[in-house]
Amino acid sequence: MITTSFSYLTILIFITSSLLYIEHKSRAKFFEYLPPIVILYFTIMGFSTLKLWEPTAEITLTYKAFKSNLLPAMIFLMLLQSDIRKILKLGKKILLTFFLASLSISLGFIIMFALLHSFFEAESWKAFGSLSGSWMGGTGNMLAIQEALELPDSKMGYVLLIDSIDYAIWVMILLALVPFAKNFNNWTKANDSVLETLTSKLTIEEEKKINFPTLFMLLGLALMVSLLAQNIAPLLPTTSFLTNTTWVVIFATISGIILGMTPLGKEASAVPLANMMLYLIIALIASRANFTELSQAPLYIFAGFIIIVIHAIIMVLFAKLFKLDLFSLGIASLANIGGVASAPILAGAYNKALIPIGVLMAMMGYIVGTFMGLGVAKVLELIATFS
Repeated sequence: MITTSFSYLTILIFITSSLLYIEHKSRAKFFEYLPPIVILYFTIMGFSTLKLWEPTAEITLTYKAFKSNLLPAMIFLMLLQSDIRKILKLGKKILLTFFLASLSISLGFIIMFALLHSFFEAESWKAFGSLSGSWMGGTGNMLAIQEALELPDSKMGYVLLIDSIDYAIWVMILLALVPFAKNFNNWTKANDSVLETLTSKLTIEEEKKINFPTLFMLLGLALMVSLLAQNIAPLLPTTSFLTNTTWVVIFATISGIILGMTPLGKEASAVPLANMMLYLIIALIASRANFTELSQAPLYIFAGFIIIVIHAIIMVLFAKLFKLDLFSLGIASLANIGGVASAPILAGAYNKALIPIGVLMAMMGYIVGTFMGLGVAKVLELIATFS
């Protein structure tokens, strides 16, 4: 049994790196349906259930130190890739569709929770609040909200179950609808010529190659942002919801958005650094979880499908009202729920020239996901409190 911090971290990093290496080398279709991040979580959760490591004082201190210090750095690096000036070039109609998707997802969470909250545990609103961050942004937003809401790591299994199972089925449905785009557009009376005009103007700039000096500099900068965030946050006013941790998340988010508009936003080195931190944080969280704590898994998965159904119904109504095309609708949905990993895939299924739109819309999710997710979490908390 592992009882020292070095052994604990070494095992987590070894499992994480091995899994990613296997995924990269094998290119197995298995990983398309079950993302490596989900496999990682439940693999390490399995070792935790088998008590491969003992939560000694040393290991607990290491866990807390790494998680609390790496999270703001990871948030900063992920937001550094999102240049808001490029996103604004998408135009009013595309941006409107994106925010309509975000709004419908928010309403999906609120309506579902209002109907089913009595069937869940007392603080289940925190789990759904964290999931809303993922479904309006990405995994980084989910972890940011989890930290801000102080959701126990043991409950993150529910969040990742919904995020993988429900999301995978929704992606397959949207891809299956691609051949029916013309019929749908005729029904909504959509004018898709704006997409052709937009595509001719948008290109994704070729990223610079990863190099050691930039990689090292971005690591130092990200850690410095984390340090500043944790030292400035205690100086800011707090409430029962806007806690010290929430301020840390907000500071790191705003720092990433601002510096994303500088030449630093074009550096490819930020991507692998952010992903390494993301996977290590997921591994740390999973190391504190246990399979015996997931007794309500089927109910959570069912709730996730209800959220998606409500989202889909509202989006179809919006499409008819605002004369939106199926491409914009689907990409806006996946830019929220799936993020940069899946929105470009759906865009490419329509036309490879449309991939830049999918990428930029997904980047928009990184920017707004944390703030909108915190807003949804607050509404869910009110429902849980006063119902």
